[in-house]
Amino acid sequence: MTRYSALSLLSQGVRGHRGWRPAWAKTHRPKPAYDAVIVGGGGHGLATAYYLAKTHGLSRVAVLEKGWIGGGNTGRNTTAVRSNYFYPESVALYDLALRLYEGLSKELNFNIMLSQRGMLIAAHTPAQMEICARISNAMQLNGVDGHLMSAAEAKARIPLLNQTRDARFALMGGVWQGRAGVARHDAVAWGYARAASALGVDIIENCTVTGIETQAGAICGVHTNLGPIRTGRLGLAAAGATPGLAAMVGASLPIHTYALQAFVSEPVKPMLDTVLLYLGTGTYVSQSDKGELVFGGGLDRVPTHGQRGNLPTQETVVSGLLEMFPAFAQLKLLRQWAGVVDVVPDSSPVIGPLGPKGMFVNCGWGTGGFKAIPAGGWLLAHLLATGTHHAISRPFDIDRFITGRLIDEAAGSGIAH
Repeated sequence: MTRYSALSLLSQGVRGHRGWRPAWAKTHRPKPAYDAVIVGGGGHGLATAYYLAKTHGLSRVAVLEKGWIGGGNTGRNTTAVRSNYFYPESVALYDLALRLYEGLSKELNFNIMLSQRGMLIAAHTPAQMEICARISNAMQLNGVDGHLMSAAEAKARIPLLNQTRDARFALMGGVWQGRAGVARHDAVAWGYARAASALGVDIIENCTVTGIETQAGAICGVHTNLGPIRTGRLGLAAAGATPGLAAMVGASLPIHTYALQAFVSEPVKPMLDTVLLYLGTGTYVSQSDKGELVFGGGLDRVPTHGQRGNLPTQETVVSGLLEMFPAFAQLKLLRQWAGVVDVVPDSSPVIGPLGPKGMFVNCGWGTGGFKAIPAGGWLLAHLLATGTHHAISRPFDIDRFITGRLIDEAAGSGIAH
């Protein structure tokens, strides 16, 4: 693997940038057998492969992706990273991800463009301020940075906010996390792919799993459109496609899939240097390094695997943005898309063993998948390598739906799914 540096950039510049090698190796046909197979070439699957090779020394690992890597939800989100959650289990999980993100560019030798510009969850009613105070207190008790911000502080930080006397959602304050921010979504996928490939991992695109083979109650292989593959360890990290894969071995997951839309405006001069979530409208927004406003809102409330979304939800999100920033009314919408999010009843992920011995899942992230990529991959790699839970992943086992020990972040921190 060519190490990226200022010197290598200068050297290639002198030669017209004609000497760069592919960032990761293209594997067109899978080997007959692997120590572990991961289904899903998004951020979570690629991170799992990387940590399996780096942390646990397993290099005979394959990542199977039915399309192209990073082409699913990883490349379709609004790029926010944060750990401002309520329950201790959630804070431990998402703050592990945030800590890993903070050192990821250096570790992978690939710039993921992490910008820790902070995030404000804005409140507009006394009840919402009470929720923000509760979240802030929980974050501090769990050792995570966060504090309650007054209306004056919030307005000083984001002066373009609607501050008129007749504003529909008058700002009362909110909860602030300074370590939160944004990262480049495709760079995260590419960085993990490059680093995993350098450690010997096979990344196989256009490879669809058509069946899962078991013997004596244990995983022994998968069938694909490129042929059979033998393995005793199988990790499923395919977001909304995971329930269909689990059904191949008679296992079920309490997951419904919905479209979550994202929008990008035309580029404008710098005007928003933080990430903002408005509780009153459910709309969230940040400004990219190119000047575009990147924003989104709630789910399309119709179960689907489509990646387009519907017009009523678009209108709701855009109108929410204009309630926050009337000055944006003349901006043109550059593009719009949707990702397929996998939603679990308690709005927390499912991480752990499922079905036959040797099969593990990492799914159910809903709208929180991108911000958790490093932690999701790290924990699934631990499961695949050791066969046992890490302390952080244990509360997210599917058995919580039997025991009733749910982690209801929809109620706890007011997330949108």
